[in-house]
Amino acid sequence: QVQLVESGGGLVQTWGSLNLSCVASGSIFRIISMGWYRQAPGNQREVFALMWSGRRTNVAESVQVRFTLSGDTYKNTVYLQMNRLQPEETAAYYCNADVMLVTGISDYYWGQGTQVTVSS
Repeated sequence: QVQLVESGGGLVQTWGSLNLSCVASGSIFRIISMGWYRQAPGNQREVFALMWSGRRTNVAESVQVRFTLSGDTYKNTVYLQMNRLQPEETAAYYCNADVMLVTGISDYYWGQGTQVTVSS
């Protein structure tokens, strides 16, 4: 019913930058929020950036100096600019959306994930 397509991951050296994107499509009436999560091997998936009501954002304190969230939930798109990446941030990065469907039902959806590898 809803698809989230992520792109922009890859291999980068320490202190390098990457820009991730996530586009939602399908039977969407309205996106309530879109967020970025990451999961390193052996760790739990953690949220660190969230966007809602168009362009309102909240980014975790641990990354907010280096990461910038942009896009617009009313346009079903969110971007994540990541600067000065560190090896410990190597993880699979996932986009998540809280979506109200055209049927009136709300549900959560995940993208397929994009791998970010930061080499030391």
